[in-house]
Amino acid sequence: MKITELRELSTDELASKRREFKEEFVTHLSLQQQSGQLENPARIRFVRRTVARIETLLSERRKQAASS
Repeated sequence: MKITELRELSTDELASKRREFKEEFVTHLSLQQQSGQLENPARIRFVRRTVARIETLLSERRKQAASS
């Protein structure tokens, strides 16, 4: 997901997306990688970067709410 798509989402939607991506990473991707069955290794990088983008947006929103 691009940052512009993520900025359009609400805080609750961002939190649920982060949960989904983290769950995918832990339950599917990391286990597949450990067992040697991972079909798309680039997906790990995509998921990790998307989670980082989401966490950055959530942090920015928390800071804005605290300063208001």
